[in-house]
Amino acid sequence: MATPVLDKEDAAGKPEPGFADSPYITVTFRIRRFNPEIAAEAVWEDFQVEIDPKERVLDALHKIKWDLDGTLTFRRSCAHGICGSDAMRINGKNRLACKTLIKDINPEKPITVEAIKGLTVLKDLVVDMEPFFQAYRDVMPFLITKDTNEPTRERFQTAEDRERFDDTTKCILCAACTTSCPVFWNDGQYFGPAAIVNAHRFIFDSRDEAGEQRLEILNDRDGVWRCRTTFNCTDACPRGIEVTKAIAEVKRALITRRY
Repeated sequence: MATPVLDKEDAAGKPEPGFADSPYITVTFRIRRFNPEIAAEAVWEDFQVEIDPKERVLDALHKIKWDLDGTLTFRRSCAHGICGSDAMRINGKNRLACKTLIKDINPEKPITVEAIKGLTVLKDLVVDMEPFFQAYRDVMPFLITKDTNEPTRERFQTAEDRERFDDTTKCILCAACTTSCPVFWNDGQYFGPAAIVNAHRFIFDSRDEAGEQRLEILNDRDGVWRCRTTFNCTDACPRGIEVTKAIAEVKRALITRRY
């Protein structure tokens, strides 16, 4: 069943008259709105925005919220691609709104914006992140050593050992990879790529001593073996992490018990 579309004719952030060479263009943003206090079904709503195409989708969402409809709900914090809170589906692909330039996503056509998939939508573009963070907590994403005493000196590590897990330290927990995974969409029990990436970061850390425990957690039926290697997660990662490669390395470690 097609989702109904509501029209909104006003424009936000219109440039002052008299600027013949204005960089501003009119862009249609088609946003999937959901408010459980009003209706049980989501609707698509169109907003016309006057904006410089070199600005970001997050800037357009701010214009809409501040100038057109204050009820529009979304998460954002740092606005510089570090906090990961503004992950959403833009033109059908998981992206960070603060890193997506309007000119790069064909502003001549309506730009669709909706909440990331696989997690319960609370309102508009905001989803319930608790299942995602629970999977993250379950893989014990912290350094564990057998020595319970306070260390008397730094835990030394060679540059080569540090390089081994460097890629997976870049995760910002935006959930873009996990919510791009078809297995996660259909199986809410699957740990998901982000949890596996954060387990990888410690499994391959030479200072950590709980690798076996994490591998056993990921050896569960809802763990790493549910991955179907579609590469959606790698494509979606805004930090460029080779997520599928990290998952393959965890699988290999489970088989060989070498890490």
